[in-house]
Amino acid sequence: MATQKTRRYSFLILLILLVVVAFPMIHLLRTKWRETDNHRVLPARHVDDASTLNLTSVDTIIAIPKDRSAIENQLRHILHYANTKGLKIALAGARHSMGGHTMYPDGIVINMLPYNHMQLDTVNNILTIGSGALWTDAIHYLDRYGKSIAVMQAFSSFSVGGSLSVNGHGWQKNSPPLASSVLSFTLMNAQGQVLHCSREQNTELFHHVLGGYGLFGIILDVKLKVANNQSLKYHYVNLAPENYTKYYKKYILDNPKVDLVFGRLRVSKKHFLGEATLNYFERAEEPPIPLFRQEKKIEKTKRLIFRGSVNSEYGKRLRWDLETSSAIPARHLTFTRNEIMDSQVSLIENKDTTSTDLLHEYFIPERNFMNFIQDIKPILLKSKLDLLNITIRAVNRDHDAYLNYAREDVFGFVLLFNQKKTAQQEADMYSLTNLLVDVAIKNEGTYYLPYRLHIAKDKMRKAYPQADNFFKTKMKYDPSELFNNKFYRHYQ
Repeated sequence: MATQKTRRYSFLILLILLVVVAFPMIHLLRTKWRETDNHRVLPARHVDDASTLNLTSVDTIIAIPKDRSAIENQLRHILHYANTKGLKIALAGARHSMGGHTMYPDGIVINMLPYNHMQLDTVNNILTIGSGALWTDAIHYLDRYGKSIAVMQAFSSFSVGGSLSVNGHGWQKNSPPLASSVLSFTLMNAQGQVLHCSREQNTELFHHVLGGYGLFGIILDVKLKVANNQSLKYHYVNLAPENYTKYYKKYILDNPKVDLVFGRLRVSKKHFLGEATLNYFERAEEPPIPLFRQEKKIEKTKRLIFRGSVNSEYGKRLRWDLETSSAIPARHLTFTRNEIMDSQVSLIENKDTTSTDLLHEYFIPERNFMNFIQDIKPILLKSKLDLLNITIRAVNRDHDAYLNYAREDVFGFVLLFNQKKTAQQEADMYSLTNLLVDVAIKNEGTYYLPYRLHIAKDKMRKAYPQADNFFKTKMKYDPSELFNNKFYRHYQ
């Protein structure tokens, strides 16, 4: 009798192990099997962006020289050629915007990526960097000096010039958007002049170029504030969304040791938007634990867990459970600031050629934090688009960019969707975007402009009442509208 009970108990244990271990493994293997490594090849003289929905025929694609002494002459030749031929110029870096911001039909695309030089002033902690440089390269360069980027987006795969042009925001505590870390930059205008722009010199241009989507000229050299690279220890709090702002004050604002911070909302249908996490990194004294040898394997596994959540309720629950459970042992780990910030977009890369991942971002004042969540919940549940993730980041008031989205301290809600490349899903996304923007405006918020152009001009001006003056200033500096793109055509 005892043996029979032991067998039943052993069978039960085995069954539990199968559920806990085997099912997730099978799910991840199925995710891997469904993927392909086919890289999309664009037709000649065509460009696209991260949306993969903006394939555009252009006249010429020009990669500028790496050499600082040669770049100005070549750019002036390009400007002359464009004016002679009656062509428009669009500027491109890593092309992570999603609304045609880096292209103009039958125009010239200037690829800025080769212009990526760097030089650190170790006395004043100022990095001079070419606008084509990627943040990951800057991180690796600064790491040799014990320094780090002051303000940067969550991924390091973007270009410096592109990030300035969209005025990206980071996850650094008590930080306004990226513009706040810019000391100055040089800009080649439509007439081929190179201007020095700062808060003291060519001030109007300085404020309009930051977050100006490449419409005022070509950003060349940028001077940025840098921070110290330091050891950081990870902390994690599981909480109800209605307690998020209260806990944010307790664990983040009242804690002087916090450096980096972000939140997440649960997106599985079970407990949809009903659970949240607050993730933060505190300055630590002890040296970091080396993790680099396992980094590639860990990243591949993380990506599969993320991709396994696409169109899968089980995958979404599994991802949430794994992320929240893995946060417990991670509390004992220490990292360097640069190690944390050097995160690549490949970590969530979509290898399904029939779909694309699209971002939305909404910036909401603290007083309407829960109202916004409650308002978007029924809209998202009804939507036919697959919501993969919602990240929350605090963004302090922006005093620098004219076309600013943080006109007071706000919380940024970053939503990531997976959309099939069909006319029906594009129509669904159009409707969904307008509903969400309406909710943001209702809650005294704004939406972010680097994404799909699904919002009409009049509604855009409800979120950005300064837009008309922004476009008037554009005409003041570039009356022939030489610098142009799909974003400008849509909203002007």
